[in-house]
Amino acid sequence: MKRAAATPTSTRPATLLGSLLAASLALAPAGDACTSLLVTKGASADGSTYLTYAADSHELYGELTFTPAAVHRFGAMRDVVEWDTGKLLGRIPQPPVTYQVVGNMNEHQVAIAESTWGGRKELQVPAGTIDYGSLIYIALERARTAREAVEVMTRLVDEHGYASEGESFSIADPNEAWVMEMVGKGEKRKGAVWVAVRVPDGTIAGHANQPRVRRFPLHDPKTCLYAKDAISFAREKGWFDGKDEEFSFADVYAPLSGATLRACDARVWSVFRRAAPSLILSADWIKGVPGAEPMPFSVRPDRKLTTKDVMELMRDHFEGTDLDMTQDVGAGPFLLPYRWRPMSFTVDGVKYLNERAISTQQTGFSLVAQMRSWLPAPVGGVLWFGVDDTYSTVYCPMYCGIQDVPRSFAVGTADFSRFSWDSAFWVFNFVSNWAYTRYGDMIPEIRTAQDQLEGKFLSDQPDVEKAALKLYDASPAEARDYLTRYSVAAGDGVTARWRKLGEHLLWKYMDGNVRDSQGKVTHPKYPEGWYRRIVKERGDAIRIPVLPGEKKEE
Repeated sequence: MKRAAATPTSTRPATLLGSLLAASLALAPAGDACTSLLVTKGASADGSTYLTYAADSHELYGELTFTPAAVHRFGAMRDVVEWDTGKLLGRIPQPPVTYQVVGNMNEHQVAIAESTWGGRKELQVPAGTIDYGSLIYIALERARTAREAVEVMTRLVDEHGYASEGESFSIADPNEAWVMEMVGKGEKRKGAVWVAVRVPDGTIAGHANQPRVRRFPLHDPKTCLYAKDAISFAREKGWFDGKDEEFSFADVYAPLSGATLRACDARVWSVFRRAAPSLILSADWIKGVPGAEPMPFSVRPDRKLTTKDVMELMRDHFEGTDLDMTQDVGAGPFLLPYRWRPMSFTVDGVKYLNERAISTQQTGFSLVAQMRSWLPAPVGGVLWFGVDDTYSTVYCPMYCGIQDVPRSFAVGTADFSRFSWDSAFWVFNFVSNWAYTRYGDMIPEIRTAQDQLEGKFLSDQPDVEKAALKLYDASPAEARDYLTRYSVAAGDGVTARWRKLGEHLLWKYMDGNVRDSQGKVTHPKYPEGWYRRIVKERGDAIRIPVLPGEKKEE
């Protein structure tokens, strides 16, 4: 990460960067590779706060969870079930009241997301009851603001112990956005060390499986909160011996490697360079160039961002950079910006990697949470929700006050054990996986359908909310019912539209052919550059012989 003087997190030079890069190219596990962005209200076009999340795992079925608000009797307990495994970790007391949660946003417009970075091996031994996923959803059930969510999450791990590796959490409400880094204390040590930094208003921030908080303010609770032993614990372990004000959370608890710079920080770099091209952010840091300064914690975008802008920031393959995934032979003739796992490979004793972009095939679900302070919470909070690959998904508006979710997105509609045309996850995966076979031809059609659907939702949003506000003034319950009907119809309608798109693409591109608008089968050539690559590698073997007396074709 590069240093940014205007942010609350300054940094120290990475003097060991060159040797770290040479020594480490073992990539972080792809199964835990998620991406999250934060856009403060001062950085958005209309004063919205945004939080994004791509939940990426090869074993994560994408669905939209719904937990109703509840009143609990004295002594009631809540099961804590590990998000990744389904294992029961324990039980904790319920508060008197819990709030409604739709996906990763609650009824008070609080949204939370995460990305895993692991950290020091000796701290990756779970020693508690609360895993990172449970921490998110329990906090959403209990917090009315982002700051309160930080307090709830840290109190929970203090009381019940932390059961996961190092995590970055994005936490936002209509007024504030925070990044919190947390890691456990190792075997038989209850609790966690953590630091939470408020993203400066007018800027955007993000994290992608690499902690972003380095130095932080020690005496400014309005912008920074941290565990009382965040520094002393590191001293005890012998990992830090400098002055308190020199302490860097990221460098101490998650020492750098060349692999994590390239596979993780590169995603944040790509967002920053797209949102603020005037900064001309160097790629030296993510490439492990010795002496390169870390990326800034946050940047001010060149122009204020709209909802559509934020959606598009989550759609990225490093286009236009020298990390562009369509520019090597691995992309094939149809410029596929995806590579199947494993991410790294070795040839003649040298290790290489395939780039890890924000848009990736193994996304279970993703979202853009929009929060607005000037509207009643049931109307102001919109969880723009999609399943599968961010580049080809459609973000559907799910208002935080709805009382039900679309059946096609709902828990229980399907899972990994069976394919179902009723499941948005399976329908979107059908379309994207078919498109991967002839990507350059099919993705424009997919993006056109995506733009039509999202464009309609965005253009309808003012009228939908005007009607909802009119109902809300008379009866909040009627407004919630209205928004429920709208959101359910939006989600199920998109799934139905995508089934039709899949049928069309199969008809049009079956067996490597292409059907024109009249249904006539055509056989378009491969791109000229692809033929030249084949000839360069296999020309002698595949050249058509010219027999004696045979006229050579011109």
